[in-house]
Amino acid sequence: MRTRPALALTPGEPAGIGPDVALQLASVPPPDFDLVLIADPAVLAARAAQLGLAFAAAAWPGHGGAAPAVYVEPVAATAPVQPGQLDPANSHYVMACLKRAVHGCRQGEFAALVTGPVHKGVINDAGIPFTGHTEFLAAEAGVPQVVMMLAAPGLRVALATTHLPLAEVSRTITRDHLTGVLSILHADLKKKFAIPNPEILVCGLNPHAGEGGHLGREEIDVIEPVLVTLRATGMKLRGPVPADTAFIPANLAGVDAVLAMYHDQGLPVLKHHDFAHAINITLGLPFVRTSVDHGTALELAGSGRADASSLAAAIACARALCR
Repeated sequence: MRTRPALALTPGEPAGIGPDVALQLASVPPPDFDLVLIADPAVLAARAAQLGLAFAAAAWPGHGGAAPAVYVEPVAATAPVQPGQLDPANSHYVMACLKRAVHGCRQGEFAALVTGPVHKGVINDAGIPFTGHTEFLAAEAGVPQVVMMLAAPGLRVALATTHLPLAEVSRTITRDHLTGVLSILHADLKKKFAIPNPEILVCGLNPHAGEGGHLGREEIDVIEPVLVTLRATGMKLRGPVPADTAFIPANLAGVDAVLAMYHDQGLPVLKHHDFAHAINITLGLPFVRTSVDHGTALELAGSGRADASSLAAAIACARALCR
């Protein structure tokens, strides 16, 4: 019988800093959970030797032992790994690690999934359609809609749209889509973050939130009607607020999360706020998923200069949400 949770960790792109930061944290036994690295043991051993880190982990037996520990669930790399050098062949390895982790989460083997950074370009170069972890996990979990939310100490920013060209953002933000996003965000703030009556600030799409229709009608035709309908159900929603003033302290007072309409509307502010400790959380999944909020940093792979702060924060958040 399991007495503590096991967290699955996928290091991501093997040529990047994912293995580096995973190994930094794996050198310290977890305090009250098992950490399972889903990766090629040979890749981890080679990177640990390059970094001068001691690393020894038993194969994951499907359950923890007497004390919290770090394990490895072996998945073989497709091709040899050179730090800093992308190889499309290993994109299949990256996806295999993710699929194994999702399977374990859906079966209750793992209490949460923590993901390292992947390289979307090289995955697509391998002929694998992939727009990001968020969309992939939604498809694997069989849920119609999820929400990407990034968090740093003192600030949470969710996105109405994720990895889309700007030209596609406006037509994606329909009343049904925005209703679904806000419903998921509100429900998970209550359920996973234990906020009894969350207050959400909603950004407008256009400059000055459309300025009464003179700079666009999305606020009038879509955003405001959705907010009126959802307020009637009891949700505490502010907005639509012009995005250029949404993040000033006066507007953020009492707010539990901000909903930005597109990726680069909200995330530059959050990353400026605290890039080192920012993390990514996927809402709406049937399991907990958190992630680092940085890229593969190929130029730092194997150098010993990678900062594991974001991964440490992602693990801590996953553990807290599991509670």
